[in-house]
Amino acid sequence: MTKPRIAIVLFNLGGPNNQAAVQPFLQNLFSDPAIIRAPGPIRWLLARLISKRRAPIAREIYQNMGGGSPIVANTQAQAQALEAALGEGYKCFIAMRYWHPRAAEVVKALNDYQPDQVILLPLYPQFSSTTTQSSLDEFWREVQQVGGWLAQHADRITAASPCCYPVEAGFIRAQAALIRPYLEEAAKHGAPRLLLSSHGLPEKVIAAGDPYQWQCEQTAQAIIKELNWPGLDWLNCYQSRVGPLKWIGPSTEDEVERAGADKVPVVLAPIAFVSEHSETLVELDIEYRELAHDKGVPHYGRVPTVAAHPDFIAGLAGLVRQAQSGQMPARCCPPQFGNCPCRQAAS
Repeated sequence: MTKPRIAIVLFNLGGPNNQAAVQPFLQNLFSDPAIIRAPGPIRWLLARLISKRRAPIAREIYQNMGGGSPIVANTQAQAQALEAALGEGYKCFIAMRYWHPRAAEVVKALNDYQPDQVILLPLYPQFSSTTTQSSLDEFWREVQQVGGWLAQHADRITAASPCCYPVEAGFIRAQAALIRPYLEEAAKHGAPRLLLSSHGLPEKVIAAGDPYQWQCEQTAQAIIKELNWPGLDWLNCYQSRVGPLKWIGPSTEDEVERAGADKVPVVLAPIAFVSEHSETLVELDIEYRELAHDKGVPHYGRVPTVAAHPDFIAGLAGLVRQAQSGQMPARCCPPQFGNCPCRQAAS
């Protein structure tokens, strides 16, 4: 009997692959209604203005990374590891939100492949309307616009695909396994402070019912429990703040400065990114490291992202198998977070 062919679509934000791609990447980013919540014509003009102004700074950032983002290569490595973990009959496709390969390209590839089932798997452990929902919305738009085989067989795209997995056991084990040696090294310089950093969001996004901050806090608490490090000084914080709006906090930058004032060694772990990109390789590795040095932090260690860590990949494989079996994801968010896509499953 022939094994069914299962297609898995891995979603991530994407990044420019060269200097020429930086401004159009930014244009795509700021044209997203989930990022700039303004009427279409105004949003388009704002996106054009912001991307043009930010492009020179962004090009310098990507130059520090070799000229472009490694996020596609990172995601391809995760896809290969996931296929190996799942075995015969599974094939991964990657869909980037703001640069190639975009959802339209993936839909065309799925039309050619014609799988028996499609499972949508976001590489955003914590759900947000600005990441997971935006990626899924674009995918469904392209299914309808591109048409073809997939549009005619949309029922093969499982409704049980996970929207988030902030405390998935493999993800948490991978985080703790990566953090532990950095804590051990930092402990040679004093009692370490662990900063569990996530990308920030404007407060108004959370106030509108986005569960992202709550889920990041759940991830942080699960990591601390898994670490089982007695008396550990730790906190959850948020990075990459830009623009005039008030953002969720505390700020990672402020916490690095506070560690300098307290003269404590710092271990900084990104817990909402699963791939290396500008917010880790430049913001954390260069900018915050320099800040830590300038503020007198006695030791600064930056934990890598989970990438293709075996525990993380095993966790993703478990999510795929759960979705394949048709099990609806259980709602984890409190009822006040109306943007949680599992609201229909709430008890």
